[in-house]
Amino acid sequence: MRSILQVFETIAVLLVLVNPANGLEDHTPAVIESDRNWPQWRGPRCNGFSSTADPPISWSETSNIKWKVKIPGSGASTPVVWNDRVFLLTAIPVEQSGKIKQPAATGARTQGGGPGGPSVGADTAYKFTLLCLDRSTGKTLWQRVAREEVPHEGHHPDHGFASYSAVTDGKLVFAYFGSRGLHCFDVQGNPKWSKDLGRMKTRYGYGEGSSPALFGDTIVINWDHEGDDFIAAFDKVTGKEKWKTARDEPTSWATPLIVQNGASAEVIAAATGKIRSYDLSTGKLRWECAGLSTNAIPSPVSADGLVFATSGYRGSAMLAIRLGRTGDLTGTDAIAWTRNRSTPYVPSPLLYGDRIYYLASNNGILTCVDAKSGQALIDAERIEGLPGVYASPVGAAGKVYLTGRNGTTVVIKRTDKLEVISTNKLDDGFEASPALAGKELFLRGHEYLYCIAEKH
Repeated sequence: MRSILQVFETIAVLLVLVNPANGLEDHTPAVIESDRNWPQWRGPRCNGFSSTADPPISWSETSNIKWKVKIPGSGASTPVVWNDRVFLLTAIPVEQSGKIKQPAATGARTQGGGPGGPSVGADTAYKFTLLCLDRSTGKTLWQRVAREEVPHEGHHPDHGFASYSAVTDGKLVFAYFGSRGLHCFDVQGNPKWSKDLGRMKTRYGYGEGSSPALFGDTIVINWDHEGDDFIAAFDKVTGKEKWKTARDEPTSWATPLIVQNGASAEVIAAATGKIRSYDLSTGKLRWECAGLSTNAIPSPVSADGLVFATSGYRGSAMLAIRLGRTGDLTGTDAIAWTRNRSTPYVPSPLLYGDRIYYLASNNGILTCVDAKSGQALIDAERIEGLPGVYASPVGAAGKVYLTGRNGTTVVIKRTDKLEVISTNKLDDGFEASPALAGKELFLRGHEYLYCIAEKH
């Protein structure tokens, strides 16, 4: 029986490798174990969608809360779920009496700030921490400090020093803190390896936040800042560097997307200057394409041979780019379609079947377009109760979940028109994106982590 199950699992994996980026409903790949979990910040397919989850549509502080636990420190990282465990990154302030080893000097600390508010926080020591919680109870199973130091620069006041999300394959967990390193643990909390990648200098001192991307035995990080840029790949088991490719971009915060295209995989990184694709095995540039606005934050999504990249600060842009091309694709027929209004600044888009859902700037104004044509089905319609949004939309079981900074989550139907199912309010505020797994919805607030599930 064991061997038969292994055969079926192998067949399922091979089916996924044919096109794991596929998000269209009629061509959904076979379900594998990662589909039943939420292994990274945009879910099992890196598109905000779960093919297996079916969480509640209504809740409050007194209804359908399976558990609610206070999280030490602060952060805007998404909860990562695998079977009976939930992983979360946080930065915990250290008592000033503690003696902390200072990081290597990299120039004056940034406190100036820029548009949207000052940079804050670079005057306190923090414990950069990976938490593991029991999925059934919310109890902390273990807590590991990856690094303890005073940050060399601050962050935007709306987020903190733990804006990266963890990623797991069910055996290993990767805690990435940017300037505080990339750290690998097993799911029991045993440290396996760590990499110090240097010190970022971010635009306006706004802080860091591009999460790692995991594919097979390779983990990839993108390092765009106000200095020497690169994208690099590491062996997930040993931490050994596989390749490192130089880039030339201002600070970007978009998490790379890894897609299978034919017999090989490619890494797609969105940024202000250009969207670029690199061969996953070598790091060699495959193609590049200009067209996004400045301060690229949303992560790309992909389906049916197209990759969709978007940005929404000081301009609006969404491009659907055909995979399989090489060279500079700017202005060529590799661009299947474009849109230039109501695109997101911070939230990433949700690719749900043949539809792409996204919000305008950081506001509760929703657009839904057909992924193949770019035609608008819902065209910049305001969602009542969501005055401001940083969290990315997620979808499952015919529903889309939109979580606002004010603690409100609006659930809508996956239809061609805006149809609100419910509006749910919690006491906490939310910047982090939700996670969906099984019958549960996980919301990470300023103070608490909520597990929302039907009570019977």
